[in-house]
Amino acid sequence: MSHDNPILEAFKESEYQIPGHGKRDASVLKKAMDAVDEHLESDVYGSGKVIEVFQEKIAKFLGKESSVFFPSGTMAQQIALRIWCDQKSLKKVAYHPLSHLEIHEEDGLKKLHGIEPVLLAEKERVITLEDVVNMKEEISCLLLELPQREIGGQLPEYEELVAISDYCRVKGIKLHLDGARLFEILPFYQKSAAEVCSLFDSVYVSFYKGIGGIAGAILAGPKEFTDESKVWKRRHGGDLISLYPYVISANYYFDERVNKMGKYHEEAIVLAALYNQCYCVKTVPLEPVSNMFHVHIALPKNKLEPILLELYSETGIGLTGSLREVSESECYFEVNIGDQYTKIPTERLKKVFFTLDTRLRESRI
Repeated sequence: MSHDNPILEAFKESEYQIPGHGKRDASVLKKAMDAVDEHLESDVYGSGKVIEVFQEKIAKFLGKESSVFFPSGTMAQQIALRIWCDQKSLKKVAYHPLSHLEIHEEDGLKKLHGIEPVLLAEKERVITLEDVVNMKEEISCLLLELPQREIGGQLPEYEELVAISDYCRVKGIKLHLDGARLFEILPFYQKSAAEVCSLFDSVYVSFYKGIGGIAGAILAGPKEFTDESKVWKRRHGGDLISLYPYVISANYYFDERVNKMGKYHEEAIVLAALYNQCYCVKTVPLEPVSNMFHVHIALPKNKLEPILLELYSETGIGLTGSLREVSESECYFEVNIGDQYTKIPTERLKKVFFTLDTRLRESRI
């Protein structure tokens, strides 16, 4: 076992892992490629049947006029915000303080596009209509992430979302959806993707998160918008000679999993309840609104890690491969439910949570 990251190595070596769809290895691509005709022509610089048919399919699913396949969501979203800023000749956008653009992209929006972000809401909660109405600065675009990943996948009420959309349209503010996990929230809202996306001017969705493809994203909106995004994709170096391995895997796993999101959500609710029965454990949200949630444990990271290592060894079940500190006395990890969860025998699942509860209680004596 590696001493650099023992919890990750132990997680990988466990017989069963609770979160996700399974190992991200070459079999993910091979399975998708085996399902297509070996003579299928590749796309060439964004053109060709393989990519164009998929773009049309997802645009229709999202209820948008047009869509473009991108190699990454980071690229797609920066481009979307740049287009809306250029239209208004105002390089200011608003989003949550824990947005991916703010904490995971090395200031790409600022350094590459000169766009200034306006941060809305406290870190621990989602953006509300009140936050938007009370903005002191004029902006070109508001970005909403559904669900808000860094706070456990929290969501605004649907009525709140509609109110924000209505307000933005009245004020001439473009509304962009960071829908990296859009498919995963549809069961909670009891809405179609098209219904949710109708509230937004532009939409980004990912195909490697809940869908489980190897990589890739779609940016959707009006045709004039997506045509301009293609120009920016070329400028960003995103027009690879061919993207078909990404497109084929995205299409294959979209078809396989998009209709399973309700099942994943139900399983996440059951799993969160098991965590919440354990000593000094709470989930955020308390009851998940998608297939993901965060597990907070009131123990220091250096005390929890050996407990989990022992737990994995004893039960053969891995809970997480990553622990993050909240404070000197608390840490947390993220859980997302996919195909792996139902592979775990029920009795062994009960045992791992009984053992976890016991070990946590013993640690506080």
